[in-house]
Amino acid sequence: MLDPMSDSQAATTSEAADSGAPVIRTRGLTKRFRRTTAVDGLDLEVRAGGVHGFLGPNGAGKTTTLTMLVGLSRPTSGEIELFGQPVPRQFDRVSQRVGALIEAPAFLDTWSGRQNLRLLGRSVGLSRTRVDEVLDVVGLGGQGGKKFGQYSLGMKQRLGIAAALLKDPDLVILDEPANGLDPAGIRDIRETVRHLGEHGTTVLLSSHNLAEVQQVCDEVSIIHHGKLIASGAVADLIGEQISRTRVGVSDPDAARTALLGAGHQVTRDGRDLVVAGHDHPEEISRLLAEKGLYVSDLSAVHADLESFFLDLTGERLTTEDQEDAR
Repeated sequence: MLDPMSDSQAATTSEAADSGAPVIRTRGLTKRFRRTTAVDGLDLEVRAGGVHGFLGPNGAGKTTTLTMLVGLSRPTSGEIELFGQPVPRQFDRVSQRVGALIEAPAFLDTWSGRQNLRLLGRSVGLSRTRVDEVLDVVGLGGQGGKKFGQYSLGMKQRLGIAAALLKDPDLVILDEPANGLDPAGIRDIRETVRHLGEHGTTVLLSSHNLAEVQQVCDEVSIIHHGKLIASGAVADLIGEQISRTRVGVSDPDAARTALLGAGHQVTRDGRDLVVAGHDHPEEISRLLAEKGLYVSDLSAVHADLESFFLDLTGERLTTEDQEDAR
């Protein structure tokens, strides 16, 4: 376990953050495994504060990137900086400011959640009160005495996030924390992540789920085949791809002609129409009513991962990508 930073080291990293430099910056980051290039010249920047999504299909290089960020794997080439410090060379200078949950959390099944966290806390000199604080943050304050082996998958993931928060880090890195959870577990994880971002912690959230990124992230970096293909505000990059409207109408052919004539993008889905190219759904119902066509159903449509990447890159995901992303 790494020793806490000295006062001079802490001052150095604080100055780096205060200067406006990104919390995370990579340049030309590359990782090769024999003949496979998992990460290919990645330039990534994450600003301080809020939740930054790291979006891409499984196999895109997300987990490999995260393991390099926290010093678990060395890059083949390229540069990494956390809080202005080069990683892995100077990771000990910033390690106390970083918490991470990468892959499944490892805890003792026969110990309670609280006991598992206390064991981790003692190893870095933290008080018992800090354990209770992080249990409350992730919504497990009332379940801390329950054995870890009796936890649901969602509770196990939240305990893993609690472990990442023990050091009260400035940066939390989460790798697909909602993967495999039921709807209630996904909701709990989203609320936890959103809470962290709203209270000053910088969160880097890896995900292959478009809806998850849209609901909790402020900014997003999109990776495919190990390369960064887009980065920016979530609303700018994926808002329109996710926002489409399904229209039910008694005469879909006439409605399609009217909508196309008004400049909308229209496709058929059975007897329904799927419409894009509008700012407000009520525009559709008003336009059709003026033509004597009355809408029986108007609902939002969310793009799946394959459709989004087809729109963004002009190429379909491979069969392997699609299977991994389900």
